[in-house]
Amino acid sequence: MPQLSNRLQRLAPSATLAMSQKSAEMKAQGIDVINMSVGEPDFNTPDHIKEAAKQAVDQNYSRYSPVPGYPELRRAIVDKLKKENSLDYTVNEVLVSNGAKQSVCNTVMALVNPGEEVIIPAPYWVSYPQMVLLAGGTPVVVEATFEQNFKMTAEQLEAAITPKTRMVILCSPSNPTGSVYNKEELRALAEVILKHDDLYVLADEIYEHINYVGRHESIAQFPGMKERTILVNGVSKAYAMTGWRIGYIAAPEWIVKGCNKLQGQYTSGPCSVSQKAAEFAYTQSQECVEQMRQAFERRRNLIVDLAKDIPGLEVNVPEGAFYLFPKCSSFYGSVCSSGATPKTIANSTDLALYLLEEAHVATVGGDAFGDPDCFRMSYATSDDNIREAMRRIKVALAKLKK
Repeated sequence: MPQLSNRLQRLAPSATLAMSQKSAEMKAQGIDVINMSVGEPDFNTPDHIKEAAKQAVDQNYSRYSPVPGYPELRRAIVDKLKKENSLDYTVNEVLVSNGAKQSVCNTVMALVNPGEEVIIPAPYWVSYPQMVLLAGGTPVVVEATFEQNFKMTAEQLEAAITPKTRMVILCSPSNPTGSVYNKEELRALAEVILKHDDLYVLADEIYEHINYVGRHESIAQFPGMKERTILVNGVSKAYAMTGWRIGYIAAPEWIVKGCNKLQGQYTSGPCSVSQKAAEFAYTQSQECVEQMRQAFERRRNLIVDLAKDIPGLEVNVPEGAFYLFPKCSSFYGSVCSSGATPKTIANSTDLALYLLEEAHVATVGGDAFGDPDCFRMSYATSDDNIREAMRRIKVALAKLKK
């Protein structure tokens, strides 16, 4: 019987993409589905950035780009890191990739050997542990609970480190929880990391600009940490450029060279036109970024208020990104008898499927994110959609009986 490689058989499919596809199939059947499963801004790319891309086409940016990205874009990223984050990098310490997702995978593949461990706080983005498995590494999951606002403590990190630990992955602001590590929390984690030789942190900061608590803090800012940190960022969330596929790492040059070697063998440089658009995004007015951030903050306040009004849900207040991750375990063991066959809700995946089928709202079960007590909703959609989705969810959950 034909078989895929063992490497692929170890991987799980993306739960977020699976739920988004299922909702798209229902929409194609004429069903009015509100999709809150996808992590994508609903705004269009700002016009001035699109104009820069059009000019790039007219200027014949249509050939292969350098593997690490155009020097002009890398310089723009260096300037951004200096201006916004007070971090000093050189152009040779930046590598541009086909989206921040490739940046994360490049880093894991370049640094993690088979059998080495990578500490991942849960809840986590669904792809982190899968990428570690792809590299032959072992994901070590640390539970950061609802009660601790989904943030790993320094004590938890220290307890998880073994002689095999190679890397820690941090995402702040977080997907799926919206939690944001403050400066003192990051300082405490940095102190632990610096006590251990050859231990690195992959800092996924893709939601940096969607922040409701003030200035973004990076773990790379502390003495000794720039040499231990691989910053991952990109244009997808801040500038509503998900489909343009531009992400980057900023890291010690030897790590950048390793990722460049890897990228050169399996994708080469990113899209030339997208790079010129990203360069323009970084070097021109940032007013559009703040306008979108304000809209997301308004939506955050709206969805939190509406979710708190639903009996059975426990809700924290996310400090960044555009996700709500409410605790829904009070519904486990409940039965819905509205359909032809009664359904028992055993876990968050069951609940997400129930909400899709009963309320026609697409969400994602927390099982996929390493927290089976919660589920994820993206509020990167209109205020009207949020109101209607939460109304439907409230009605649907009220039908569940124990």
